[in-house]
Amino acid sequence: MKLAARTGRSARKPRTARTAAPIAALVLAGLTATACAPQTSDNSSSGKDEKTGTLRVWLFQEVSNKPKEQVVDDTIAAFRKSHEGVKVTVEYIPVETRAQRIKAAFNDPKSAPDLMEFGNTDTAGYVKDGGLLDITEEFTGWSEAKDSDPTAKRSVTVDGRVYGAPFFVGVRALYYRTDVFEELGLEPPRSQAELIETAHRIRTAKPDLYGIAVGGAYTFGAMPFVWASGGDIAVGRSGAYASTIDSAASRKGIKTYTSLFGDDNCPAAKCAGMGGNDTVTAFASGKAGMAIGGDFNYTAVEAGKVKGRFAVVPLPGVEKGSIAPAFAGGNNVGVLKSTSHRTLAVDLMKRLASKKTQGELFDAMGFLPTYTDVRADIVKKEPYVEPFVKTLSAGTKFVPASPAWSQIDASLVLPTMFQEIVSGKKDVAAASKGAAKQMNDAFSSAG
Repeated sequence: MKLAARTGRSARKPRTARTAAPIAALVLAGLTATACAPQTSDNSSSGKDEKTGTLRVWLFQEVSNKPKEQVVDDTIAAFRKSHEGVKVTVEYIPVETRAQRIKAAFNDPKSAPDLMEFGNTDTAGYVKDGGLLDITEEFTGWSEAKDSDPTAKRSVTVDGRVYGAPFFVGVRALYYRTDVFEELGLEPPRSQAELIETAHRIRTAKPDLYGIAVGGAYTFGAMPFVWASGGDIAVGRSGAYASTIDSAASRKGIKTYTSLFGDDNCPAAKCAGMGGNDTVTAFASGKAGMAIGGDFNYTAVEAGKVKGRFAVVPLPGVEKGSIAPAFAGGNNVGVLKSTSHRTLAVDLMKRLASKKTQGELFDAMGFLPTYTDVRADIVKKEPYVEPFVKTLSAGTKFVPASPAWSQIDASLVLPTMFQEIVSGKKDVAAASKGAAKQMNDAFSSAG
């Protein structure tokens, strides 16, 4: 299994009582964590729905896990008050080794939890492997679900059926150096053309800085340029996706992004191999005038050399004043198909994914809630969140809801495409055509 980045997760803790994550531990939430597709046997629960016993829960272990544990413990305590005699055990599993654990759980229901946290890009693969329980009726009848944002709902939906509840979301925006902008008389860019011009002006005036730090291996820093141009990764439905990364619109966005690699901004020799962590670290350490980073990076940036000298705005789109669509990363929680405690597990899932718990997780960990009304309340308390919420409200994008996505991501199809272009090995047309073929081969094999 190749893990591109920690999925939908953050080490940041926005309140002063919590220690900021060091730059070395920057975690880019929402980049897809590529799942090794488990080969499974029949792991259904044979219709059992026991109302007593012990519920087993697997959640992801954070870089700093204690605040998360406290929120979860409080949620479980309230759950147990409503279900006398029911016990709950929670295991926090490392995200880096989760594929092996989940594969074993899908193959051996006796070792499986009743409920687990998973990356939102893993949903389709886990459904194909028969690991997740269809909870469409319970989710549809849940009053709070109506306030989940549309992209979050799509991340738990496969072929019109629901297989979990959104847990939190992560999104990226444009970080910029306020001191550099003031010194050079610059304004935050309001279009991608202005972004490129601003990056060149910074690099010209300050050759020791990248105008904007970009990375050839930063898939979800690059894709907003493709989406803003009307392009996309693929179109279709679970069983019949076709890549559109080589469409005219996609190629236009690819060309815009890759134009940022060069001596006039971010030299290809240094930047072609950079991923999301690298670009945000470059900004936080004072080596870039701008960078594309997530809400989950804010505290780590604030702990860096640019403390007090940066601000965030939505990443601009093609048209002046528009916002480029961003990837909506994040995590979900779902019930395993093998559970013998369906009713109890669904109840606990709803409590963990509730508005109350998501609000508490933001306070503890900085995870953005999936509910639009809860996010609006958070902006009032924490103004720094506003550009990220605006980005979410403007409309976000998601990866193809296909089990093939894990293979595509693990094979580094998109990073390879960008790197071929910025290194000069291929032009945009040839590189995107090759990437599309690889994707379509994966979609066909996953069919």
